[in-house]
Amino acid sequence: MLRFERLLDAPVDRVWQYLVDPELRARWFMAGPTDARVGGSIGLTMDHDRLSDRDVPTPERYRPYVGHSWSERITRCEPPHVLAFTWENGDAGEVTIELDDAGNGRTRLVLTHTGLRGRSDALNFGGGWHAHLAVLERRIRGEGVADFWALHAEAEARMAEMLVEGSDNR
Repeated sequence: MLRFERLLDAPVDRVWQYLVDPELRARWFMAGPTDARVGGSIGLTMDHDRLSDRDVPTPERYRPYVGHSWSERITRCEPPHVLAFTWENGDAGEVTIELDDAGNGRTRLVLTHTGLRGRSDALNFGGGWHAHLAVLERRIRGEGVADFWALHAEAEARMAEMLVEGSDNR
């Protein structure tokens, strides 16, 4: 299981839009049509070139996935506070994003990814979620993102340090 918590400089309703509006979601994660209801789907298209404000090449190992589209099933939808969906049709677990009012126009976002298949998933998804949430924080503040892939590389390195081979990290 992975759990990430962020304090975002926007009210809950605005952050919710970044989860369910495909164009806003495309600026920090992945776009795709959304049928925001239990049993509905969330569409995802890997187009991470849109995440950087300047032209940044996609690393070689991710190039085969550019333009790949799929959808996941929504398992919980409680607007504007909870959105949960499968990953790889549930084979790679479930992602739950919870939003709570943190006062002063801010939102506490908690993202939990359960059902991981082991260390490899933890490294892969951990690096990805860290990087995508860093982009979300910047977009909500109205800041730019010069190089998504640099953020991603940093996040992967941090995850690798935290998930030392053979340790019992929980």
